Amino acid sequence: MNRDDLKRLTRLRVSEAKSLLDNNQFPGAYYLLGYSVECALKACITKQIRRYDFPDRRLTSDSYSHNLENLLKTSGLDQEFRNASRMNPVLDLNWSIVKDWSVDSRYEWSISEQQVRDFYNTVIARRDGILPWLRTRW
Repeated sequence: MNRDDLKRLTRLRVSEAKSLLDNNQFPGAYYLLGYSVECALKACITKQIRRYDFPDRRLTSDSYSHNLENLLKTSGLDQEFRNASRMNPVLDLNWSIVKDWSVDSRYEWSISEQQVRDFYNTVIARRDGILPWLRTRW
């Protein structure tokens, strides 16, 4: 899997989440939205690997995670994100919501419509959303 694949997956998972959200399938929409952020972070990580270079072992190992905070650190964007968050409190608030997503949410069935709609907005908001911020760096 390469960076283009991860970018494509990010877009696809958002589209699938939107379809589920529109059809009142809230737990699945929530899971896929978080997964889209995971894919975007992994696309950012791949930017660190140069063609024909052997990837750093720790980078490779740390990339096989579903923890969004750990992936942000692995991407090398954590300091830049902290700086951006200080300048933009809404971005910081959005991250405080998104970072708590877990791959285990796929087993969650009691996520409310409002939770998912709020989560969707924190992920995709043009000005302060997590994905738009990551897309400029992948």
